[in-house]
Amino acid sequence: TTECLSSLREDGYEIWATDLSQEAVCLAESDLRMARQNASSAQNAVIPNPIPDRLAIAFGTEAVGCTAELLNEADLRVYLPLRGFADSLNLSVATALVVHHLFVLDPTLVGAMSDEERTRLRKKWYEKLCRQRLLSSSAKRERSRLVARISTAEEYKRKLDAGETLDKNQELKIAKLKEEREKLEKLDQ
Repeated sequence: TTECLSSLREDGYEIWATDLSQEAVCLAESDLRMARQNASSAQNAVIPNPIPDRLAIAFGTEAVGCTAELLNEADLRVYLPLRGFADSLNLSVATALVVHHLFVLDPTLVGAMSDEERTRLRKKWYEKLCRQRLLSSSAKRERSRLVARISTAEEYKRKLDAGETLDKNQELKIAKLKEEREKLEKLDQ
């Protein structure tokens, strides 16, 4: 999270986090404009658009929402106005509705991603998604086990490199690390 926030800040993004607390601002034009104006360092600054030119919106998990770090570092906490009896939404539904709501607030939004960035991102994720969809159930379970064993072995290696003493079983897992990585790479091809 820290690295992501730093990278977004370096690239000039304003960061909003979805939140249901009393500190959150409703995703309504007047509320957003007022909140951004209050946050502006320039007194009497005129905020022409309630949505910044470069915006990153963070959504937390369905169970607990955004992390405390993310909420504390966000420029603005926002929530989607809901009517009726619902007080929260499924994460994918909430994300779609928030993005749609932003387009309703400002129909000129198009995103700042270049065609090259978009193509590179799509290629990376399409390949990953396709590989995972093509795996059988047993292959997916094997992949999960490999990822867990690799993670455990890497942690043991960090401890060893830091001078800690390991038992034989832990050393054996480190010895199998290269083999486990090769298996995972083969499965992911």
